[in-house]
Amino acid sequence: MGKPLVSAVGRGRPVVLVLRALGLGDLLTAVPALKALRRRLPGHEIVLAAPEWLAPVAAATGLVDRLLPARAAGREVPADLAWTGPPPDLAVDLHGNGPPSHLLLQRLGPRRLLAYAHPGTPYIPGPVWREDEHERQRWCRLLGWYGFDADPDDLGIPAPTAASPAPGAIVMHPGADAGARRWPGERFAAVAGELRRRGHEVVVTAGAGAGEEARARYVAAAAGLPPSAVLVGADGDLPFDRLAALVAGARCVIVGDTGPAHLATALGTPSVVLFGPVAPRLWGPPTTPRHRALWHPCGTPSPRPGDAHGDLPDERLLRITTEEVVTATLDVLNTERGVAEPGGGAEEQEGRARKPRDRAGTPEGRADKKGDRRAEPGCQVAEPDGRASGPGGRAMTREVLR
Repeated sequence: MGKPLVSAVGRGRPVVLVLRALGLGDLLTAVPALKALRRRLPGHEIVLAAPEWLAPVAAATGLVDRLLPARAAGREVPADLAWTGPPPDLAVDLHGNGPPSHLLLQRLGPRRLLAYAHPGTPYIPGPVWREDEHERQRWCRLLGWYGFDADPDDLGIPAPTAASPAPGAIVMHPGADAGARRWPGERFAAVAGELRRRGHEVVVTAGAGAGEEARARYVAAAAGLPPSAVLVGADGDLPFDRLAALVAGARCVIVGDTGPAHLATALGTPSVVLFGPVAPRLWGPPTTPRHRALWHPCGTPSPRPGDAHGDLPDERLLRITTEEVVTATLDVLNTERGVAEPGGGAEEQEGRARKPRDRAGTPEGRADKKGDRRAEPGCQVAEPDGRASGPGGRAMTREVLR
């Protein structure tokens, strides 16, 4: 099992360098592993190699002492790390599985490197990589192999101290960084309109990507919400402290398989999460009454039947109807109030949740193999961006809003 985990001789605190140069959801799914490192090595400085924009997120976890800016295109491995000073006492590969990330860390000369085994780096001991595994479990299993006590259910982060800009609202986030995981905006609008009709306050947030703010404003306008219901920052994306405060104070978050879904999980906020190209058992929330994951694989055995980074809405995502999302949201709200919910609580279903797991379980965390991106046959409705919304779109909108 290698050398014992003791401090290396050198000036200052010994350093643990953790590579996780991905996105918001990726960082939050690594929280249980980061907690294990912090518990086992309280005297070490934990440095996270990740995109610079994630610095406030890393700080909010209370688990990272310093962020080392690192990023690459898509979900690739950074070409290098701007590391200065003595070699790290310990380097931990939470980015992926393969020589690019292994060698990137090894070049820094750490006293010890923790990583999954790979035939391209046979001299690095480690556990065997599993494709069908939730991301939180994946990294806890890695650390467990090396003797760390890591609990994948220990995923919470401290509540933000800032006040929510919309306390008690239902937060809707219709964006995602890939079209395959964007449920049609028209359907988000139908859900928002129905919840508003039932007396709930609904606010809409946007991501930082191109067209995200316009999408959020379209959803709000189509739902009959006032312009003030759209909460955005200077570049579309809300600053993390405001987003965290908003999510922490929300009654429920309705979102696709993207970063704010993981933020709701980390803050213990009820959520309804919509899945398409990747199964909830790989990236979903915990299977508790507080969270509902909707997915319609329709007999597909693969947990990754589609391309999570594709341009068009995944066909499984398009199978989710507006009525389902409204019903799931009301069930979650009733559960939180202690009201008996029709239809059975938080159990998973093809259309409710499957057991949590995750998406970066591809080698080096890169995009999964492309799947079938055809829309299902049925009602085809033109969205503002020209894409078809597929079944459950305008026809279901009329049904829900009757």
